[in-house]
Amino acid sequence: MSVTLIIIIVTGLVSFNAFNNPGLKAKLIFNPYIIIRNKDYKRFITSGFIHADFLHLLFNMFVLWMFGSYVEQIFQAIYGVAGQILFALMYLLGIIVSDIPSFLKHKDAPYYNALGASGGVSSILFSFIIFDPTQDICLYGLLCFPGFIWGALYIIYTVYMGKQQRDNINHDAHLYGGLFGIVFTIIAVPGVLPNFFEQLKNFSLF
Repeated sequence: MSVTLIIIIVTGLVSFNAFNNPGLKAKLIFNPYIIIRNKDYKRFITSGFIHADFLHLLFNMFVLWMFGSYVEQIFQAIYGVAGQILFALMYLLGIIVSDIPSFLKHKDAPYYNALGASGGVSSILFSFIIFDPTQDICLYGLLCFPGFIWGALYIIYTVYMGKQQRDNINHDAHLYGGLFGIVFTIIAVPGVLPNFFEQLKNFSLF
């Protein structure tokens, strides 16, 4: 069984349990105020395994399923079983790193909460883009762009929405999770960056 599928199954089981158990959700959710005062640092990880609702869970796990297997296979082809461990590490660290800006920003806000796997999923998605930047990525199956164009537009969008703060979405987690995925992939697979630019050099829209 792939690491991607294991993550999806575990996340689904924990999220479904939390849907019907507010006490469990309260113990796992990301709350910087509680983390500092109770030294409850596990929430950096556990918050990535719960979601606001079924659609939130479905979207994150669908994106992970779409791109995670591809990225996992590349890591495994290069490093064997150790590649699967690296893949899992990138996903989990993506969840942690993506929450650090929110942790610093909201450490004195008792009522600030965040949840979801978006940071880890964004890490995997942007790792995919680094490996295969010219492969089309389609939004809702309709708007299709090469990965590097989609990634650039997504970064611009998350930066803008993060500054606006008009919704309850943690856009910072999407942004920093994606950036972490890029950095992790470049460090783990040194040859990926020259290959990235080589693909862009040979790319043509027409």
